[in-house]
Amino acid sequence: MRLSELFGKTQREIPSEADTPSHQLLLRAGMIMQVAAGVYSYMPLGWRVLKKIENIIREEMDNAGGQELAMPVLQPVELWQQTGRDQSFGKGLFTLLDRRERTLVLGPTHEEVLTQMVSHHVQSYRDLPKLLYQIQKKFRDEPRPRGGLIRVREFIMKDLYSFDVDENRLDVSYRKMVQAYKNIYERCALPALFVEADSGAIGGKDSHEFMLIAENGEDGVICCEKCQYAANAEKAVSVKKKIGPEKPLPTEEVATPGTKTIEELANFLNVPKDHTLKAVFYVADGQLVFAMIRGDLDVNEVKLQRLLKCADLHLATEDEVSQAGIAAGYASPMGLKGIKIVADDSVTEGINFVAGGNKPDVHIKNVNYPRDFKADIVADIAQARDGDGCPMCNGTLKSMQGIEIGHVFKLGTFLGNALGANFINEKGESRPIIMGCYGIGLGRLLAAVVEYYHDDKGIIWPLSIAPYQVYLCPLYREDTNVAEVAGKLYEEMQSAGLEVLFDDREESPGVKFNDADLLGIPLRVTVGPRTLQNGNVEVKWRAEKEAVMIAVTEAVDKVKELVQIRK
Repeated sequence: MRLSELFGKTQREIPSEADTPSHQLLLRAGMIMQVAAGVYSYMPLGWRVLKKIENIIREEMDNAGGQELAMPVLQPVELWQQTGRDQSFGKGLFTLLDRRERTLVLGPTHEEVLTQMVSHHVQSYRDLPKLLYQIQKKFRDEPRPRGGLIRVREFIMKDLYSFDVDENRLDVSYRKMVQAYKNIYERCALPALFVEADSGAIGGKDSHEFMLIAENGEDGVICCEKCQYAANAEKAVSVKKKIGPEKPLPTEEVATPGTKTIEELANFLNVPKDHTLKAVFYVADGQLVFAMIRGDLDVNEVKLQRLLKCADLHLATEDEVSQAGIAAGYASPMGLKGIKIVADDSVTEGINFVAGGNKPDVHIKNVNYPRDFKADIVADIAQARDGDGCPMCNGTLKSMQGIEIGHVFKLGTFLGNALGANFINEKGESRPIIMGCYGIGLGRLLAAVVEYYHDDKGIIWPLSIAPYQVYLCPLYREDTNVAEVAGKLYEEMQSAGLEVLFDDREESPGVKFNDADLLGIPLRVTVGPRTLQNGNVEVKWRAEKEAVMIAVTEAVDKVKELVQIRK
């Protein structure tokens, strides 16, 4: 491709709307263009990268036994109502009305459609297992699109679904997909971390994510520095510090004027935060819920929502708390009636806590569970933190930021039950099909590569997914044969099967070198009058500082050899 003919322009200024390195660089390199919030067009260079990622994914899915198909974007809302996931997806579900006033869904995922298809084509255990996938656009009405391609409302996804006869066979399919994903990330040169995860609106049982540790990642990742334990912060558990031993003391009411927060309370009474009880109120599907946790910890709302099995969970407003007759900032589970109380298990690990007095400016000292109060549910609802103990060994947990670049789920039988996807087993009995779900967002993976591989000059593409392998950069001068040599090299490199972006523009060396660095093509071949005087061209890897001289007569063969070695 001649750069003079390429559709798209590079830009020097950092776009004001871009908030992450990948967003900034992809816009500046002319690889993507924003159409609306969370909606992007791929320009030719960006599309070439995306197609290479797609080809890698397709090869690995096929190698694992997957069969590719295509399903419609438009889906009848009734399918989603049958599974109840119209409620769990909530406002994230794009819907529209057709001319007959029937509601349709723009597919955010395709479990429902494919499960219905399988229910028509699978009758016997002999028809299983099946691994079926597609690479297609998805739509989710994200409340806060951000990071360019990191979180968008329209995106291309590879979604594969496994269908098995029992849990053991599901485990086999799951392991196949995990290995296929590891192969994909290795081929894209990304060091992906395999972590435990929450299933979210997709539902199901076991769930894992592949995370790329990145400073600008939007997901928290908790890892043990000693063993292999790793989890998304939404799912992570930790060993909480135990308090004591102490003898339980009698309760004592104390005046605490103007101390509504744990920080204020701890300072006022000169007690550590881990000797206080924090009251946090939520509304779960319209019902007020009292979450109680040790004062040095924070509530993990994802854990709480999964525990309550509610579709909607949000922090209660001060008005919602006051309408229930509760003194906001001074609430306690002691004597509280008519409200569901969920206590973190940390309240059982301590003693002689300070809790609210259920009236303004009053707290109660030496509150103990279960002597002084009880809870409807006691469970782990705490956010795991940096420095906590590892639940798997005696190591210490570390908190990092990451970008989710893949997610795998064990869905189980709930979709099969809801949509009648059954099979007849060897005993002639009807059983629901066991499902798994495995997704990769292609655009997010592309952006993650840029987040990981860039410097202050631009992108540094891994060779396997670079838009072109070689950036041919002639430095034109009058009365030289640079144009002739560069043109000949371009034709010979293409004939040799090399992917070449030929910068044939009449621009200064500075402009060309800056664009070469910004675009991140792995290998730059510079043809200049000085090097040609000695019969050489300059060859430099984008990721390396030093360049080497290669004879013009050997340039094509040498460049091809370099590309093959690193491919």
